[in-house]
Amino acid sequence: MKLRCVAIDDEPLALALMQEYISRIGELKLLHSFEDAIAGSEFLRNNPVDILFVDINMPDISGLSLVASLDEKPAVIFTTAYKKFAFEGFELEAVDYLLKPISFERFEKAVKKALQVLKRNEKGTETLQEDFFVWSEYKQVKIDLSQIEFIEAREDYVLFHQLNHKPVLSLMTLKSVQEKLPATKFIRIHRSYIIPVAGIKLISSKKVTLTSRRELPVGNSYAASLQEIARR
Repeated sequence: MKLRCVAIDDEPLALALMQEYISRIGELKLLHSFEDAIAGSEFLRNNPVDILFVDINMPDISGLSLVASLDEKPAVIFTTAYKKFAFEGFELEAVDYLLKPISFERFEKAVKKALQVLKRNEKGTETLQEDFFVWSEYKQVKIDLSQIEFIEAREDYVLFHQLNHKPVLSLMTLKSVQEKLPATKFIRIHRSYIIPVAGIKLISSKKVTLTSRRELPVGNSYAASLQEIARR
């Protein structure tokens, strides 16, 4: 079964190039292409799509805002003439970011990444989640759930502290990380911290001691849910 694609770009020549590139890859089927980002957004809300190719810098609505507004997000590959938007694209967990002018070889590489992500997500719905991937230093890094000591928010970034590996810094929010984690295995204890339930050694009203002997503060608004863990 071919993967359903949509291409959105306000520049006709750039859109035509995306259409040509998509037609050259047998696994892909172009459902629709749009120069109008608003029309493209409406189509995405009403039709299942596997891969979205979308330009970032468009007049009516930016590609970043368009993707952020979607409840059900396909695998996203951003295109743009401006490198400065790369980090914002990665924060939205885009599969890849293509800088114009785009060669077919670079396009094909991005599609292969999307195929891997879609296969991984499909497998993840069938099996118990053991890991996930985040963007760090322009590449995707696997985070093994069993290796997480704790997760820390640092301004616009999140730092994954790991037991047997070096920390991983990623441009994302703690809320978006929490949505990736199994709710029964991880708990937020502070506006800046998420910890694995299995890593808890001691709980007090103001702090948590982990099995690694690390001590972390407990926020007032998170204390009740933490005490519920203690009563289990």
